[in-house]
Amino acid sequence: MDVQVFGTKKCSDTRKALRFFKERRVKIHFVDLNEKAASPGELRRFVQKFGVDALVDRGGKRFRDMGLGSAHRGEAWWLDTLAEEPGLLRTPLVRHGSKLTVGADEAAWKGWLAGG
Repeated sequence: MDVQVFGTKKCSDTRKALRFFKERRVKIHFVDLNEKAASPGELRRFVQKFGVDALVDRGGKRFRDMGLGSAHRGEAWWLDTLAEEPGLLRTPLVRHGSKLTVGADEAAWKGWLAGG
């Protein structure tokens, strides 16, 4: 089993995800969003499953700093913006094959390990 984790080293939930998989000896491909942005195509996978609102960290500092509190934009605008501004993403984004999670979701990860 291997997983791909998108997040930042400063994010506590991302560190939790990395620790969770490391403790269970799962091969991890970590993408630090501060070093390499997620592609719009990769983000689109998560948007198709969860919707764009699930990916936007509306309580985050970057969201407030950019003044997006009253922003009502389309999905295409959000995809481009999230690709350019990883600080707006709710992390970690975790992918195992076609299975996806947004945020720390240990219950889903345990299900993946159990083969579900």
